[in-house]
Amino acid sequence: MLECPRCHRPVSAKQSNCPICGETLKVFGHPGMPLYRSAAGEGFLCDTCTYHADDSCTFPQRPQAVSCTLYRDSRAVRFTASEVKSRYRAQLGWGERRYLWLGLGAILVLSLVLTLSR
Repeated sequence: MLECPRCHRPVSAKQSNCPICGETLKVFGHPGMPLYRSAAGEGFLCDTCTYHADDSCTFPQRPQAVSCTLYRDSRAVRFTASEVKSRYRAQLGWGERRYLWLGLGAILVLSLVLTLSR
């Protein structure tokens, strides 16, 4: 169940408009496209949006958008590619690394044996 941002009543997730106040809950009536809104008195969505921060937003209401379909919170924790790789390598224990090298060695020995047997 969703909550209507205007009247704060529960609304089914399948409905695109609030049956009580008529507030639009989904973009163009599409159930998979949420419409992000800034809370009353909180300012504009663009102030905390990732696309506004990196100047890649093409939304016509920018920088004073109070509702948006592509909003991404820049305050959310995000990792760079190098951070993801370093975290993966840290999680990859000696056992997984050993099996990788053993597998490569086995392939090398097998190919050498097949080459010499001809």
